[in-house]
Amino acid sequence: MEPAGEREHAGERETAGPHGDGTALELLVHGVGGATPQEMLDDPRTVRITGDETAAVYRRIDDVDAEQRPGDHRGKPVAEAYVWSNLTSGNGARALWLLLLPFMVVNLAHWMRPSTRRRPRTVRFYGLLVRLTGLTLTVLFVAAACEVALDLVAWQCAGTRACAVDRSWLGFLSPHLSPGGWWTQPGRRLALAAVVPIALTGLLWYLSHRTWSAYESQQPVPHRPDPDDTTGRTPLGRPGFWYGRRLVARLRAAHTAAGLLTVAAAVGTSAARFDRGASGPLALDVLGRVLDAALVAGFLVVLVVVCRRGRSENRLDRTLDEALVRRLPLAAAGLLALALVYAGWSRPGWHSGDRLPGDQTFGGVVLTQGLLVILLGVVAHLLHRTVPDARTALRGLGGPAVAMLACALGGVMTGGVAQRVADWLDGAGTPGADGSIAGPPVLLTWQASVIPPLLLVLVALAGWLGVRTWQRTRQGITEVRLDHPGEPEDTARTRRIAGTRARAALTDQAPLLVGITSAVTLLLGAGALVGAWGTAEVPGEAARGTYAVVSGGAQTAQAVGSWLIGLGFILFVTWGRRAYRDPSARRTIGILWDVGTFWPRAAHPFAPPCYAERAVPDLTWRMATWTRATGGRLVISGHSQGSVLAAAAAWQLTPAVRKRVALLTYGSPLERLYGRWFPAHFGPAALRGLHRDVDCWRNLYRTTDPIGGPVRVPGEHTAEAVDHPPLRDPLAYGRTPEHPLPAPILGHSDYQADPAFAEERERLLQRLRPGVPAQRPQHPPTEGSVGTEKSTGRPSQGSSGKSSG
Repeated sequence: MEPAGEREHAGERETAGPHGDGTALELLVHGVGGATPQEMLDDPRTVRITGDETAAVYRRIDDVDAEQRPGDHRGKPVAEAYVWSNLTSGNGARALWLLLLPFMVVNLAHWMRPSTRRRPRTVRFYGLLVRLTGLTLTVLFVAAACEVALDLVAWQCAGTRACAVDRSWLGFLSPHLSPGGWWTQPGRRLALAAVVPIALTGLLWYLSHRTWSAYESQQPVPHRPDPDDTTGRTPLGRPGFWYGRRLVARLRAAHTAAGLLTVAAAVGTSAARFDRGASGPLALDVLGRVLDAALVAGFLVVLVVVCRRGRSENRLDRTLDEALVRRLPLAAAGLLALALVYAGWSRPGWHSGDRLPGDQTFGGVVLTQGLLVILLGVVAHLLHRTVPDARTALRGLGGPAVAMLACALGGVMTGGVAQRVADWLDGAGTPGADGSIAGPPVLLTWQASVIPPLLLVLVALAGWLGVRTWQRTRQGITEVRLDHPGEPEDTARTRRIAGTRARAALTDQAPLLVGITSAVTLLLGAGALVGAWGTAEVPGEAARGTYAVVSGGAQTAQAVGSWLIGLGFILFVTWGRRAYRDPSARRTIGILWDVGTFWPRAAHPFAPPCYAERAVPDLTWRMATWTRATGGRLVISGHSQGSVLAAAAAWQLTPAVRKRVALLTYGSPLERLYGRWFPAHFGPAALRGLHRDVDCWRNLYRTTDPIGGPVRVPGEHTAEAVDHPPLRDPLAYGRTPEHPLPAPILGHSDYQADPAFAEERERLLQRLRPGVPAQRPQHPPTEGSVGTEKSTGRPSQGSSGKSSG
């Protein structure tokens, strides 16, 4: 592989090469969940051609030097397997990525903006709003850590005799158990407890920096945008799209500084508030006011950094803002050190009371998040009106809806931790009611009270979807019978096939489910915020106020919601521990990241890393260098998420190389999921442009597949439509000579088992000519006229034997 930048236009030369005699290559890309090269190549003897332990290209041992023996592979392609599963599911440290789930979700909202025309400022404003929402999540997480460590442990429990007696490890912090002790003063207790949120901020910085170095430092193939290139309809073809190194570094510096400043504010402002109301030294009062002003200035600088610059995609930006990346966190750390020293100064008259004033902090964060989501919805609606598309999820409001879910998920995670820690510290009592401590802020209690109504809404939606699935199953029974005329009726098998098709159609109901959940969450969150502010002066009675008439029901909802939050937190921790020790559970978590971390980190630097910033350059480099060296024919064959990687890699190729490549996708979510949820990048215009720019493209799908579907790109001029008619699933309804045992319902897996796979691959190869693009046929051959494998129903050696979904 050539170094980055050595050739600006890799593959644009007409190179016949020593192997320009018809050598064909099939580059296989697996889907979510991963696969081994032995499975993909259907051969236990494989060897790595290029790459490393994280992601690599493999071949059969017998095919290592296939280019030097073109005569041995006439009539079938040389198969290569690109294995990228270790990018998302590797060692036990990946279990820590569960902490980053809300950050991943808000990052998805950035890429869900609607398609638009002539609205560049509105597009930039949309990205700015999502970045600000991501910043509030960082502040919320660190503030929750401060609430647990500083307020519940150091301030309330250590300052209360009943709680400290039951927690002997707090004895040196308690003025009741260690009178006159150095650490017993409230400011010093707060300074010591600040180690916990500082450690959380450091952990988030470490995970972001480590994954950034390992995943996102790979440079894509250098190329210049072609003004005549129709892939300009999607940003995925821009030179710098898969290289967001500079933006991630800036955002990481800003979010790290925001976390440190949040800790400094939690420690320093508490001491400053006491100094303003006490008759202490004037110097401490002045220092406190200076510290408050410095913290405000620090947060303003962070906001400027987050607002000032978005992604740079039109060019490959290799520079870094070294001064900003280093000085901003260091300056925030300096203010934090000053706050810790200031709070630790001796104040004999300072005693801890009810709770630290955290209600205003959490209330301000929640209010800001709600306003940002509403404004984001207005902007998304304006963008969608410029290019309306009925297929777009939620009429362009998918991004705001997902951003709302990210905020709700962050609130549940942080509130769950605070509730569980408060219950654990208070023992048999109830914090804020009959317990020894006041407990967490009132807002967190109100958030717990809205969880049961939200769950009732979700149960109702699940019931409605269940009824719809039952109705579709009954309607589908007739369709299954019509698909298999003249065969003996098997009622159970017919119902099983119809039920599989009906359940696969549930994927298309996801926008409705997300939209209703987000709307209900926004309304209930607003009610919780109003209720918390109305009862802020009544500790322990957060279930009253607005709910005075139905206080009993509200209290029940509060208790049930608190229990559910605790249960969710326990399950979260249990899942994380299991994933750390159990490779199979870690693989399940990896599947979540396969879907959620395809996109670069554009809104939140602490989100899990983008594996496509490694996988897409890998595929692009391989295709560009192989076609230039051999002049041969290349089919990139992608299953499920692998088809999305294949399309993204094709968009990154120069037009000359792209014309030498055929695309075969199967079980592909390109339109069904990505086109609907990410219309600005995978919308109809982008997919039509890809169809025109690659030499040829064919898509296979089944009606029983819950993920893959048609790409809905019609034929143009002499080109046929991309979508193959739906494949039969199962391959045989009853027992036949070719299938003496009952054929399984394959759904999303094992597309190579269908004879149509080998036929379509062969047709794509026949359209390609070595070195130059082929003329597309006006009348494509009918099914079964090409290929020799239909009679056996088994793929040839050149196809991969299995596919992992």
